[in-house]
Amino acid sequence: MSEVLFAPLFIGGTLLAVAVLAALARKLLGLRVGVTRTLMAGGLGLIAETVFGVAVRPTGNQPVLITIQIGVALTVAVMFLVAAEAVAPTGSLGWPTDWVKGLRSRISRTRRYSRITGIAVRHGLGPYLRGTRTRARSGPRRPARSLRLALEEGGVTFVKLGQLMATRSDLLPPEFVSELSRLHSHVTPVGWDEIGDLLEEELGRPVHEVFASFEERPMAAAAIAQVHRARLLDGTDVVVKIQRPGIRAVVTRDLDILSRLARTLEARTRWGAAIGIRELATGFSGALREELDFRVEVRNTLAVSAGRSGDTDVVLPTLHERLCTERVMVLDRLDGTPLGEATGLRDLDPAKRQELARDLLGCVLRQILVDGVFHADPHPGNVLVLSDGRLALLDYGSVGRLDTAVRSALQRLLFAANTGDAAALRDALLELAVPAEEVDETKLERALGQFMALHLAGSTGPNLEVFTALLRLTAKFGLVVPPEVAAVFRCLITLDGTLACVAQPFDLMTEARTCASKIFSDRFTASSLRRSVADEALALLPMLRKLPRRLDRITGALERGQFSVRVRLLSDDGDRQAVTAMLDQVTTAFLGAATGVMAVLLMSTDGGPDITADVSLFQVIGYNLLVLSSVLVLRVLFTMVRRTR
Repeated sequence: MSEVLFAPLFIGGTLLAVAVLAALARKLLGLRVGVTRTLMAGGLGLIAETVFGVAVRPTGNQPVLITIQIGVALTVAVMFLVAAEAVAPTGSLGWPTDWVKGLRSRISRTRRYSRITGIAVRHGLGPYLRGTRTRARSGPRRPARSLRLALEEGGVTFVKLGQLMATRSDLLPPEFVSELSRLHSHVTPVGWDEIGDLLEEELGRPVHEVFASFEERPMAAAAIAQVHRARLLDGTDVVVKIQRPGIRAVVTRDLDILSRLARTLEARTRWGAAIGIRELATGFSGALREELDFRVEVRNTLAVSAGRSGDTDVVLPTLHERLCTERVMVLDRLDGTPLGEATGLRDLDPAKRQELARDLLGCVLRQILVDGVFHADPHPGNVLVLSDGRLALLDYGSVGRLDTAVRSALQRLLFAANTGDAAALRDALLELAVPAEEVDETKLERALGQFMALHLAGSTGPNLEVFTALLRLTAKFGLVVPPEVAAVFRCLITLDGTLACVAQPFDLMTEARTCASKIFSDRFTASSLRRSVADEALALLPMLRKLPRRLDRITGALERGQFSVRVRLLSDDGDRQAVTAMLDQVTTAFLGAATGVMAVLLMSTDGGPDITADVSLFQVIGYNLLVLSSVLVLRVLFTMVRRTR
């Protein structure tokens, strides 16, 4: 009977000891730790205590050595928590349950990574991946062509990456831009059996209950989606954009591989660091993930349509929002052909083509400068030439958003460039970009003056050189361009190539300055100025009412000689918390070091009352102080590891 009771009591006592050790270890660190790893730490501490008790059997079994056993258990538990936090922070994928769940995806990713690497090596790009670039045997176009072929073989994600890189003339040499521009993502359409099932799943009902007719053969098929003609029950002609089944898993896996590959290339190769390949991959990944969710495109399209400032020259798509889902979009059908395939433009009068180009430029500039929501990728495939001669701007999967302050700074920048005011251009640029270091504003003003004289006076030359030169100028003076502003530059660079398809030649910079001036003159009318003045006056009225009383108090204090200024150090809560945490770490580290020194001195001291035949009281105190020192130092290390995550 006693043996039957002993087993549960032993198990219960062991679990209780583990729980107590775990709670003490977590409390000593002073921060929250996951329950799983805390219990594991308690278990390891209990094992260490047992092993220590068995290994050290002092003569006389003095109970005072129990404190050392408990100290050893706590030290081992805390050491485990610190090591675990350094290897796999709390909340990250790093614990056995997460490893088991992610094992299949890791194996799949490794296979895909090996395949992508094999494709690159097979096309002669191995030296570029290793950072040991060699001279091309067949001229500068050989590596560019090899890159294009490798991206095409890599699949949808890498083809889209190449298409994005083809728009970055500010980063890549001309031969790469020319070669990557030949990338096409023509894919075999998905059969109706798969597409029909997905469509009914997204709509939640049979196709015939939503559409009067539906063409099973797609009118166009791309890497992410394909488009079908259809007619609603009320007779409206529409197009239905349907995402390809299974594409989300493929793209997600490839984006993870692309991110890892970009980090490796930026760390190991000079060319990767020079073009900022990691940042490029991050921006591309975010845009492509948004493209996989059609609800994002729906919101973007509605935002752009809602913000239109009276512009009717360029047509925007009309959505049937109630029929749009995460993987399906339904839009009114527009009768026209893509700009890249529109042969009818060649028969138009050159003046009419220049007018169409100005309409498209004006539409995008209004979105940037006035509305604050703009089409971030206006390449020729997203522009439709309608049967009535107008242009339509499609596909709002990628948009940029600008707040009022950025739009105001951009307006001042364009106005300064139009008037040739270098000082105003400098002030606007400093509002747009974030200085990474102290900027010599006088030198910056002179450099901007030379920039305007070279690129904006008279004939501007190639338009892309203007944006490239401006970006290089900002980098030279340590100005970091925010992503939303960089998106504006990329949009205009892409738009320049699109406008060249509409009208050739077309001077983007000259036309942009003229168009911006027209936008400003249309907005700043007598009535709008009166309204702005009235709004500002209403905002200033409360302050103006308090100003006389405050001036009277200040002058009275000056007259009595009682005027003083109080400055409160560390008034911000964040600053106080940072200083407090720093002092806490310094104090804890000092106490840990001092306690450790005292422990070493006591442990090496001979004499004192004997606790056992081999251990004195001074040595017992030294061992306990050593445990305390270890815990304090580990607490500091744990806090440092947490804050660097």
